[in-house]
Amino acid sequence: MTLDVLVLVAALLGSGDTLSGRVADPDGNAIAAATVTVVELHRVALTHADGGYRFTDLPAGRYTITVRAFGFAPVAREVTVRGATTLSVTLSRTSIWVEPVTVTATRAPLAAGLSPLPTEALSEDRLRREQSVSLAHALANLPGINALTTGQQIGKPIIRGLTGPRVLVLEDGSRLEDYSWSDEDGPSVDARLAQRVEVIRGPASVLYGSDALGGVVNVIPEELPDANGGRRAMRSGFEISGASNNAELEGAARLEGASGAWGWRLFGIGRFASSLHTPAGELDNTGFNALSGEAAVGTRGARGSTTLRYTRYGGEFKLLEAEGPARGEEGGPERKLSDDRVQFAGDYLVGGVRLETKAQWQRHSLIEVSDTGVSPGGPPLEGTAFDLLLNTLTIDALAHHTAGARIAGTLGVSGVAQSNDTRGRIPLVPDARVRSGAVFGFEQASLGRVRVLAGARVDVRRLTADSNTQLGLSAQTRDYTAFAGNVGIVYGVGAAALTANVGRAWRAPTLFELFSNGPHLGEARYEIGDAGLEPEAGTNLDVGVRWQTGRVRAELAAYRNAIDRFIFITPTDSFVTVGTSPPDSLRVYRYRQADARLVGGEAELEVALTAALSARARADAVRGTNRTNEPLPLVPPARAALGAEFHRSGLAWADRVYAGAEIEAVTRQTRLNPLDIPTAGYTLLNLSAGLVRPMLGRIGRVDLAVKNIADVSYRSFLSRYKEFALDPGRNVVLRVSIGE
Repeated sequence: MTLDVLVLVAALLGSGDTLSGRVADPDGNAIAAATVTVVELHRVALTHADGGYRFTDLPAGRYTITVRAFGFAPVAREVTVRGATTLSVTLSRTSIWVEPVTVTATRAPLAAGLSPLPTEALSEDRLRREQSVSLAHALANLPGINALTTGQQIGKPIIRGLTGPRVLVLEDGSRLEDYSWSDEDGPSVDARLAQRVEVIRGPASVLYGSDALGGVVNVIPEELPDANGGRRAMRSGFEISGASNNAELEGAARLEGASGAWGWRLFGIGRFASSLHTPAGELDNTGFNALSGEAAVGTRGARGSTTLRYTRYGGEFKLLEAEGPARGEEGGPERKLSDDRVQFAGDYLVGGVRLETKAQWQRHSLIEVSDTGVSPGGPPLEGTAFDLLLNTLTIDALAHHTAGARIAGTLGVSGVAQSNDTRGRIPLVPDARVRSGAVFGFEQASLGRVRVLAGARVDVRRLTADSNTQLGLSAQTRDYTAFAGNVGIVYGVGAAALTANVGRAWRAPTLFELFSNGPHLGEARYEIGDAGLEPEAGTNLDVGVRWQTGRVRAELAAYRNAIDRFIFITPTDSFVTVGTSPPDSLRVYRYRQADARLVGGEAELEVALTAALSARARADAVRGTNRTNEPLPLVPPARAALGAEFHRSGLAWADRVYAGAEIEAVTRQTRLNPLDIPTAGYTLLNLSAGLVRPMLGRIGRVDLAVKNIADVSYRSFLSRYKEFALDPGRNVVLRVSIGE
């Protein structure tokens, strides 16, 4: 990847500092519509027809600048702004690149290659190609990351064998809270609202607290438009897509603008899908409808920025019966999900410190509707089985500081206030409240070829549960104090980097693990919690090697995650008859604890074979065992994938075209927990193609994907439906996007 950077610092001109320059290709041709971002200040500028850009009214200081343009590898560089500063950048066309900056690994901008934590990212282009209402499905093709699926509409990310409450999902750095005990309640965020998604593979409690035991997923929205002292601007974009397997239709529209110091955006996405189809036929009651969107407004100035954002994710998701649909029966249970979030974020410069504040209120409602009996005429009666409401307030305050050119760090405090209200026929868990607070520090030092990062955190947490006669529970209180830490090192040698990281993380037991005492009809079991459960604590060792040149990118990583007091659910020999109509006899499952160990690794390789052809390969495997040498449940089987992509630019009929194919092979999981159901290995072939060209006077993009083109009959080990249904068959997805 070729990059020429010229930084010229001139004398002070006028009363405000400026940053300007030109973005061009290696031949010197201007690149128009490139996005230049001052990451720390959330300032954005688009290049003009001559490739020029300009920021006005910037405070003096050292900043991270990213430059992105479609069809080019994005780049990032540091620049010191003093008076009138010039930064000119050359972008290269290459298919071998990674997101140049991560803000998740240290809670501050950091070049991705300098992080000792294994990180991955999905860019906007790759997110657009993934046709899914589920965030987990969109991430499932990254090394070390899988999806625990309930059809194609609901998924939970699995990172290095851990999922549910052990994987923390963020939106722009703020926690997303949900009922992670349930396989049918995935992260409440639509990935199409994101500019990119960053992932930490491995513990990150030192930065984010409880639940970051297996990893972190951070959904990062696009920065708001910025007028940069110019004229008022407004632009719009539209998108429509369809999928053949379940007749899924998606429509999206975006309208945004900027005037003076203000920027704003409206973004809405609607989806509708019928039931899924497998090579064996239709899966009844697996359709869904969803409506998501955001409204945001913000202001940018010489001393900082402020943003107010409202985000909604909601829909109705139909579910197969846990034991499969009854003969001749139509319909089935349905989950109604509603998630509303209001986030206030600010970045302000106070002396030599950048003060970052975040406050978020989240309302998460989950309702299950299922059969409650039979009407006099014979048809089943439906009613609310459970109705849960979670309200969460999170607050973070971070002070980012530097000490010369070699040392930078972050000191922070965070707090969470949460209430759970249980309604409906089945209480599942009691009404409860959580209060928690934390202080932490994270420092990094650059010592020539060596970069060292270290941090520590202390969390205090109180859980208060109300009495509940249906659950046979008296009022309960639990107090936790936890310590987390991390030390990492990166050693660079030319194009290679060696990394090592040791981290300590923790997770508090959930309400359901502690106090559940009732039927979980969606899983066909009766669950009983254990009020004596203690927090999990994990110690992770991670080592890796990375290699990055203009034609080759490779990464190898290996890890060992030892988790003390690992919480798991296990079947017993007891059964309970539940008063449904007709009555169900459900096996009793109880929550238990035992020390556990997960060992595994990932490998990834991308090679530019020619200017127009690239190849890629990836593989991952993990082995999970508890102290009795019993395999952990739902540990993903080993898998590998090999793909190639052809791409050309500057054609007479298109600005850019691509066509690709990938073969994915998944092995059979032979190490089975008593809860696991064995499945066979399988191999899938997926195809993709697309182009970029002017449409209706705007930039148009067409993406076509054919998943499982051979219509292979298979059952994923990570599918909740595997016991009684095949995974979906062939699916043709077409998406057309038009923007400015």
